[in-house]
Amino acid sequence: MTKALVFNCSPRMEKSNTALILDPFLEGMRNAGAEVELFYTRKLNIKPCTGEFHCWVKDPGICYQNDDMQMLYPKIKEADVLVFGTPVYVDGISGPMKNLIDRTIPLVEPFFDLRKGHCRHPQREGSKRGKLVLVSNCGFWELDNFDPLVAHMKAMCRNFDRVFAGALLRPHGPAIRPMKRMGLPIDDVFKAAKDAGIQLIQEGKISAEILNIVSRELLPLEVYVKQINKGFKQALESL
Repeated sequence: MTKALVFNCSPRMEKSNTALILDPFLEGMRNAGAEVELFYTRKLNIKPCTGEFHCWVKDPGICYQNDDMQMLYPKIKEADVLVFGTPVYVDGISGPMKNLIDRTIPLVEPFFDLRKGHCRHPQREGSKRGKLVLVSNCGFWELDNFDPLVAHMKAMCRNFDRVFAGALLRPHGPAIRPMKRMGLPIDDVFKAAKDAGIQLIQEGKISAEILNIVSRELLPLEVYVKQINKGFKQALESL
């Protein structure tokens, strides 16, 4: 059975716009037979990495900080699929997700390997070379606002010797909830997210066609900008 370890890294957790795409994706994975374990980083006690390299040169493979990472290390090592869900924060990932990723360095050795002519750290024994999927939401309208985040995740896969299996990206995500409440036709987006989960488990990859539906335009740029500005103006006027 495929083991999937999932992190919702939005501070709004299950109420986030990220969860609107992440949750049906996980439903699809479960329906396809995967064992899915979900964590919310907001509920986890994960301290920042202090850069002591204790886990490399003093107690190899062991982080000296006693927090929830001690519980997560074996789960990360055993996961066939890692899924990270995060909103775009200042062109990148959320702070709690960065802390989580920084604290994974005990899972690699300090030595350098040359892989395809590039310096990498070898994985410690017992870590699976599985897949990684990104699920992300962005307040900006354009899809290219995800480019720095996707590049980061692909680089992380190269460093951790994992396969980047795709990104479910939802630009102008704040439009989803009001459009859903109004009964506008966006169910295909949620269905595509669910189908992506099924396809990942059954076929080991996600098709570009499905990912394009998840990211499709919901409403014109000018309309979206007008509605967002109107909402913030009303919020400020109500102070």
